[in-house]
Amino acid sequence: MRNTPIANRAARGVLIVAIAMATAALGAESGQAGTPADQTLSEKPFMNMQQALSAKQLAIGPIAAFAATGDMAGLKTALSQGLDAGLTVGDAKEVLVQLYAYAGFPRSLNALGELMKLVQDRKAGGIDDAPGVAPSPVPKGDELMKVGTANQTKLAGAPVQGPLFDFAPVANDFLRAHLFGDIFARDNLDWQSRELATVAMLAAMQGVESQLDSHIGISLNTGLTEAQLRQFIALLGERVDTEAGQRANAALNKQLAARAKH
Repeated sequence: MRNTPIANRAARGVLIVAIAMATAALGAESGQAGTPADQTLSEKPFMNMQQALSAKQLAIGPIAAFAATGDMAGLKTALSQGLDAGLTVGDAKEVLVQLYAYAGFPRSLNALGELMKLVQDRKAGGIDDAPGVAPSPVPKGDELMKVGTANQTKLAGAPVQGPLFDFAPVANDFLRAHLFGDIFARDNLDWQSRELATVAMLAAMQGVESQLDSHIGISLNTGLTEAQLRQFIALLGERVDTEAGQRANAALNKQLAARAKH
């Protein structure tokens, strides 16, 4: 469909309505749940916002969730609305590249292909989407492992260890080098946005509740508040899947209960 002002307003209107519904789901909740001082990071990648999530941040949720489940029709709509909301092509690409760490390369590559076709179609229809910025160079070799380990420790709030990684230490090596190194060292998408994407991916998939719980905790560690996560989760339940919203809410409740004991 060729781009027109009316068509653009209609597409944005769909996303704005969904965002309004998610915000309304917060109800009368006005208090912001703080994070323990030793778990709230102040490094540059963190925004430490106290207000509602932006339209761009909220748009990440459906994109990541539909990509993780392989719902190409849902993904196409979510990508179009995300680009209309202000995401750059680079932002969307980063989310879909990161997907490989959670849902595998097939889902990641299929989603990237859908984005590529959409951008081409929008360009043919007269829409020139902002390309975004390229990341700074990522370290290689031993330096990459060092950076990845530091990133993992900052995000988790403590060194990551335990019986599973004693049993299969190479798994943690891959996490440090690839996920927290190759991916999280890329600075063209902030860590809060990466964690929102991860939460959406894991919430959309079944059988990964343990990892979802961990990344809800990491999201809180980045400075995202309980209210912001409730807003994000409400949108997932409205736009993606009721069960995805329920899984994410359960993980958030579990994390908050655990933190209240300390």
